[in-house]
Amino acid sequence: MARGSNSLIASIDLSGVESLFDDLGDAAEEAARPAAQAAAQVFYDTAKANVARIKKLSGNLDKAIYQAFSPENSGQGVAEYHISWNAKTAPHGHLLENGFWQRYQVVMTRKGWVTLARPESAGKKKPRRRASQAEKDAYYLPRPGGPVYIPGKAFMRGSLRAEPAAVLASADVLWQALEKVK
Repeated sequence: MARGSNSLIASIDLSGVESLFDDLGDAAEEAARPAAQAAAQVFYDTAKANVARIKKLSGNLDKAIYQAFSPENSGQGVAEYHISWNAKTAPHGHLLENGFWQRYQVVMTRKGWVTLARPESAGKKKPRRRASQAEKDAYYLPRPGGPVYIPGKAFMRGSLRAEPAAVLASADVLWQALEKVK
């Protein structure tokens, strides 16, 4: 379900709660999915909050963020959730996450951003998406002063800072399961 290049994959050290699993027995296996979901919810909420801080034009990126249970990677006592964004809804997500080089002049129109073409390119067909850099340079109008790097906002990678809160949320669910066992 999740795309590898867009997905947030975090290795979380839960060694401090491993002894809790020993005490829980069967209750731990039943609590694994709710505990994983509690941690995933923290990462999801943090990613959504990070996107809210980015100046938005359409709101598509905010709508595209999702969390999904992964039955293929889950099993007895193990649950995995994927937190990512739908690349079809927000294809620009990777540009915001990682940054990009802006080589050509752009203007904002009612329909969105438009890359300006050279005057001598009027009437010519736009270069293909995978056209060589030389073809694109011959068609589009370069930025005055040369290319500029637009840094990424790291809205997904930034959500990893919530790991301590995610571990606490997960541990809280496990403690509640332990209380039921007593």
